[in-house]
Amino acid sequence: MSDVVYLNGEFLPLDQARVSVLDRGFIFGDGVYEVIPVYSRHAFRLAEHLKRLQRSLDAIRLANPMTDAEWVQLIEEVIARNPGEDQSVYLQVTRGAASRDHAFPKGARPTVFMMSGPLVTPGREAVENGVAAVSAIDNRWLRCDVKSVSLLPNCLLRQGAIEAGAEEAVLFRGGYLTEGSACNIFVVRNGTLLAPPKDHLVLAGITYDVVLELAARKNVPVEVREIPEAEARGADELWLTSSAKEVLAITRLDGKPVGNGKPGAVFKIVHQAFQEFKRDVMRRAA
Repeated sequence: MSDVVYLNGEFLPLDQARVSVLDRGFIFGDGVYEVIPVYSRHAFRLAEHLKRLQRSLDAIRLANPMTDAEWVQLIEEVIARNPGEDQSVYLQVTRGAASRDHAFPKGARPTVFMMSGPLVTPGREAVENGVAAVSAIDNRWLRCDVKSVSLLPNCLLRQGAIEAGAEEAVLFRGGYLTEGSACNIFVVRNGTLLAPPKDHLVLAGITYDVVLELAARKNVPVEVREIPEAEARGADELWLTSSAKEVLAITRLDGKPVGNGKPGAVFKIVHQAFQEFKRDVMRRAA
């Protein structure tokens, strides 16, 4: 984890960082967060992450405590103060400390916290062989587009997957695919890449957008639409995407092989394109 973190205007060692027990993020989960991958000490798609942060803040009616320029400066400082060329920056904004009352407090100062840890991306074995997943009913709230710190349902779903010996939970709601407990999910059928629409039931993933851009660049047919559960279960390929997992094939679902049980041809095209895109972006940033 971080050697140095940021908390409410100060840089300090992680073990010295303290927030009030009355902070609404602690009491109510009243806050939002972002996780930003860093390659070669450059934040990846930072502008897009800050736009998503703003959307989440707007959704919970919390004024952004900083301008984009201030966020950029702060994130760069956190990266510089911590070791490692590749990092994962976590930032969180809560409504701040106030007397416990469900109604929003007047005059509370938002709590801003940021830390950085190693960016752990999938290893060679996971990329070449894919990972296992289990299916689950999506029992989370109806505003999954908000990157809220209230993640207990996600934690329970992910823990269920881990206890089943799987990497992730693939979620279905009302007979349709939504996403994973901590990632977006893609389906490939007959050479076409299918993606659930970015509505209130799905987090607008930054890597999700990159994958769609790269698929179009590589002339992979794409359809963004609702995906029935039966169509997802009968997929030729199934992927998960996130800032840390990047693009990763799911080769077993509920103990059964997806397609032929190996990462598919479309996955290999897009995964390679993602690695090339990432290197190109970082070269330009250097």
